[in-house]
Amino acid sequence: MTRYDPAVTEAKWQAAWDAAGVFTARRDPARPKYYVLEMFPYPSGRIHMGHVRNYTMGDVVARTKAAQGHSVLHPMGWDAFGMPAENAAMERGGHPKDWTYSNIADMRGQMKPLGLSIDWSREFATCDPEYYGQQQAMFIDMMEKGLVYRKNAVVNWDPVDMTVLANEQVIDGRGWRSNAAVERRELTQWFFKISDYSDELLTALDGLHNWPEKVRLMQANWIGKSRGIEVDFPLTAPFAGQSALTCYSTRPDTLRAATFMAIAPEHPIAQALAASDPAVATFCEDCRKGGTSEAAIETAEKLGLDTGLTVRHPIYPEQTLAIWIGNFVLMEYGTGAIYCCPGHDQRDLDFARKYGLPVVNAFHMPGEVNQIDREALVPAKDVTVAYDSHFTGLTLSTAYDAIEASIDWMEARGLGKGQVKYRLRDWGVSRQRYWGCPIPVVHCEGCGVVAEKKANLPIRLPDDVTFDVPGNPLDRHPTWRNTTCPQCGAAARRETDTMDTFVDSSWYYARFTAPHALTPTDAEDAAYWMNVDQYIGGVEHAILHLLYSRFFARAMHATGHLPASAIEPFNALFTQGMVTHEIYQTRDAAGRPVYHLPEDVTDGRLADGTAVEIIPSAKMSKSKKNVVDPMSIIAAFGADTARWFVMSDSPPERDVEWTASGAEAASKFLARVWRIADEVSRSDTPAHADDAELARTTARAIADVTAGIEGFAFNKSVAALYTFTNSLSKSAAGAQAKRAAMQTMAQLLQPMVPHLAEEIWAMLGGTGLVAQAPWPKPDPALLEDGNITLPIQINGKRRAEISVPKDMPNSEVEKIALANEDVVKFLAGQPVKKLIVVPGRIVNVVV
Repeated sequence: MTRYDPAVTEAKWQAAWDAAGVFTARRDPARPKYYVLEMFPYPSGRIHMGHVRNYTMGDVVARTKAAQGHSVLHPMGWDAFGMPAENAAMERGGHPKDWTYSNIADMRGQMKPLGLSIDWSREFATCDPEYYGQQQAMFIDMMEKGLVYRKNAVVNWDPVDMTVLANEQVIDGRGWRSNAAVERRELTQWFFKISDYSDELLTALDGLHNWPEKVRLMQANWIGKSRGIEVDFPLTAPFAGQSALTCYSTRPDTLRAATFMAIAPEHPIAQALAASDPAVATFCEDCRKGGTSEAAIETAEKLGLDTGLTVRHPIYPEQTLAIWIGNFVLMEYGTGAIYCCPGHDQRDLDFARKYGLPVVNAFHMPGEVNQIDREALVPAKDVTVAYDSHFTGLTLSTAYDAIEASIDWMEARGLGKGQVKYRLRDWGVSRQRYWGCPIPVVHCEGCGVVAEKKANLPIRLPDDVTFDVPGNPLDRHPTWRNTTCPQCGAAARRETDTMDTFVDSSWYYARFTAPHALTPTDAEDAAYWMNVDQYIGGVEHAILHLLYSRFFARAMHATGHLPASAIEPFNALFTQGMVTHEIYQTRDAAGRPVYHLPEDVTDGRLADGTAVEIIPSAKMSKSKKNVVDPMSIIAAFGADTARWFVMSDSPPERDVEWTASGAEAASKFLARVWRIADEVSRSDTPAHADDAELARTTARAIADVTAGIEGFAFNKSVAALYTFTNSLSKSAAGAQAKRAAMQTMAQLLQPMVPHLAEEIWAMLGGTGLVAQAPWPKPDPALLEDGNITLPIQINGKRRAEISVPKDMPNSEVEKIALANEDVVKFLAGQPVKKLIVVPGRIVNVVV
């Protein structure tokens, strides 16, 4: 056989791996363990090349670690709850469960042909009752530990779909699906007390040495530790039972510039005014429109209403500041009241200019000209500032010094209290929708809020629901909603909110260690397999998913489900780049873009000859049709070609552009490797002087490929294999030496192109499966190179390089340099004026 046929061989070897149970994870205390995990996918129905790249990276690591003697856990599951399934049920009919499990079956069927070393016996979906039932059990445990509570909170409310929206689901102030104007509504919600761990989550980032620095920085900024001061502004006259407005600020050095106050529409003072003043009530209701995220608030038009109430400045009591209600103040941030310094905050300045409020510059001595016009003066922390007589005699070289001095000065006079606070807020997990994990509590008139008995778990979602009416079907399902109190037996009502899907993905890594356990985890399995040694996924999950997972690991330890050693669940994190492709478009009669699939375009034209407009490399998107179906690539070239391409074209942390020519080149290279192996298998040439050189080349290939994989530089491993292939094809070594080199080639190829590697291994008489063969180790003696590489510089520019023995005399180096093919070509007969050899460093030629 001289032609490699992936359609036959790939299915054959996948069946062999399954029959031998090669990828079944086994707890073996005699072997070191290695747990590699890719962020599990949402079952949308089709995998894409981004999936192929992500899972191939993990597969390369898993296969290499197994060959190096580790007991490897490499599982796969499905992040299966969420709104897309519910939306599909609304739009197409049917049930979210049917849609979800059908998509899972399709995607599993697309993933298996890739030959991934996944232990499919551990597969689960988060919508499996066996999974979410254990999640409910942990929720109850967390309630008992005080890590779960219920309170009123302002949320994004879609009045058409009648559901709470995450900040990301509010687009330009409207619901992402209904396009209805979003309202800010106060609802009773369930929360996890992630804020209890703010300092620990922040401090522990310093120990995550194998995480990308940018991810650690993003998490630190999200947690947002700051030192500031809490200040009371006395009301000029008590109102609604309050004698002062309490504010928290991280910039007390600007307090001299405070010119007005702003309170949230939900603040007790605003609510008291609204109760008796229809104009205030109307304004507060209008403020409820729009999203609750910081981004939404920053971009929305700033609206305010003067309450007529005033406070006294705490440092300058002769000054009074008006209290305004502002749509840019949120009750759940700080105290729901802020003092506004328009001279040093652009939002405050825009508001002040709009309503004609005074602007003061805190960083100019009293009496100096105010230089603030339309841009606020926001000093950096290394900018020298001025201040007034309160700090006479102090050296305030930076804004940071001024902040600290301001806190100390005010504390000493009883005007405020220094505090460390965090931007991180408790995690609201209530969602008013059906397709999610039911929250395991009931509401009883006599007993209040009561956790369900664990013996009654899982609380399963009812199947007989419809989506013909907006809102949560659980609210109108009497046989599911109406129940009995587990504490007193009286009639009660189930909680109809379901959990945020981030909860589902915040502990799945732990469940994989014992996916069929009757408790959330098994202590022995968790102790053996945790932590995840290598986690792989997109940087878009750098904040919330990873932060929630880190919190959940701590909560699971607090509730007895994980050992203390697992409170940081991911030892190493790698965030891969995207797979991109050109966009092909034409335009309709109205000038609107019409997108075309890559397979419908040849040489820049459609089948009818119409020229297409080509937009350079862009993220693959179904809406833009610049997607490449992995199944079509596998059908045309085989899975190994797809795997080789996504590993070879660029460093894995960068984007890679998929091109048809690149796929064809990958396929041709693998076919070439096959032909060389076929020739080697049939060769019987005797030993040759090149045998030793080929042995050295093989040792270097082992070292370079191993270093590339272990350093997550897969493209360097690929480059080393290209070099090894070229050397092997040109070598004059004997058959035995070539056979040994080719067997090593199969072992080195195995993590990346496992099917081809198995075929070569079998052809050359390798024992068993190459997937179970030990990883080759280079002979250190063969890695010692007596040669050095010297660059050749001609008239100051590098033109070539030569490899010579370290101890070669300069006169001999000169001869080899002048005989070099590239040097001869460049000189083109010109006489050499000067030739200088710097031993061990460079050869300089002057013409």
